[in-house]
Amino acid sequence: MTTKARYRAWRFWHPDIEPRDQFAGLELNSKGGIGMVEEADSIRQAIFILITTIPGERVMRPDYGCLLHRLVFSPNDDTTAGLGIHYVRQALEKWEPRIDIIRLDAGKNPDLPEMLDVVLEYRVRATQQFDSLNFSVNLAGAPS
Repeated sequence: MTTKARYRAWRFWHPDIEPRDQFAGLELNSKGGIGMVEEADSIRQAIFILITTIPGERVMRPDYGCLLHRLVFSPNDDTTAGLGIHYVRQALEKWEPRIDIIRLDAGKNPDLPEMLDVVLEYRVRATQQFDSLNFSVNLAGAPS
């Protein structure tokens, strides 16, 4: 069975998705070609790309991205968490029509006070499969 192009993408490795001891970037398959992700993995990867892209970074699509970068240097309080939830929801509703948001929450990391933890639970519309994505935003301005 072939997967529709809408549910297929190049596989890349990013340290915030899956920490490993190698350089980030596109992954190669066993034949030396570019590795691919399909179905739920493709959607998960697309969500991560959307959330970590600052609007204006993509030349041909300047509105694409999420405004989470606006929270850098903000106090890690309920207001900042609420804005984080708003920015993520706004980006997902605009750019990721393949999912339904089930739960979206944010709050201060109890061990690292400069980190805002975001929890996204969603359902893939085509398969009704549930998935989640947890990530942190460093409010201190340093790379996480």
